[in-house]
Amino acid sequence: MSFNDNVQLDTSQVESGSRGGGGFGGGRGSFPGGIQVGGGIGGLIMLVLMLIFGGGLTGGSNTQVPDGTTSGQSSPLDPGQVGAAGTQSADFDKCKTGADANKDDQCLVIATVNSVQAYWSQLLPQYGKQYPKAKTVLYSGTTQSGCGTASNQVGPFYCPLDSKVYIDASFFQELTKRFGADGGNLAKEYVVAHEYGHHIQNVLGLLNRAQQDPQGPQSGAVRVELMADCLAGTWVKHATETKDANGVSFLKPITEKDIQSALSAASAVGDDRIQEATQGRVTPENWTHGSAESRQKWFMTGFQTGDINQCNTFGVSRV
Repeated sequence: MSFNDNVQLDTSQVESGSRGGGGFGGGRGSFPGGIQVGGGIGGLIMLVLMLIFGGGLTGGSNTQVPDGTTSGQSSPLDPGQVGAAGTQSADFDKCKTGADANKDDQCLVIATVNSVQAYWSQLLPQYGKQYPKAKTVLYSGTTQSGCGTASNQVGPFYCPLDSKVYIDASFFQELTKRFGADGGNLAKEYVVAHEYGHHIQNVLGLLNRAQQDPQGPQSGAVRVELMADCLAGTWVKHATETKDANGVSFLKPITEKDIQSALSAASAVGDDRIQEATQGRVTPENWTHGSAESRQKWFMTGFQTGDINQCNTFGVSRV
């Protein structure tokens, strides 16, 4: 989807990550619950393990969600695992309008964050929940998150320990070149909206289910990821209704080409697609994010219904 040229961007919803030295390379990043993530995007197999598109690593306290599901209590946080988020002075002066977002990926992320947060700020109060805004950290190379080292080799993710989304905008090039997404705007916007789906899960106390049942085609981890896909789809359905501080709609009308672009991204990051590319075989017992077909299916469920109650992946026997 393209942004309206005259929409005004709010850069206060993002911050710049401090540049770290080296990157992952052969090193390892520490994450809650004893999860260790190493390697790089060149190996790709690490993306299957947890963090591409932000695996849910922990969650909030018991919360009743709109469909009646009640989550479990999260495990205690370990302060020793909480790092400092990037605080490098940001230079987002180039990102002022929708026209900037249509030609620059960093500005596109900012505009998408603005639209997604406007959507959730309006919707959650209808279910008796206030929406706490979550900043996105835009960085280049590496930066420190509350969940360990953020790197383009890790991919975009949501960190529940500091309630922030981490994105290196150059990942979008990898999404196209390595994974086969079509490079359209909605393929990129889908990535951002998916991560904010994890923020919503954290607010509702659902995110910790990924830890409780971490692998397999019907696992809690997969269901958490597919729910985030569905929540992203509901934003797409209502995206043209979101407006800036001046009442200008963020996005132009959705086209069929836009939807196909989002579906190309959803398919590209299916566990089966990544496993086939990296190990030459598909092993569903190791899935953490769901098949290409399931990711497309749940995105479309959100988009076609526009109803977050239809995103209850824990309420069906098979996803």
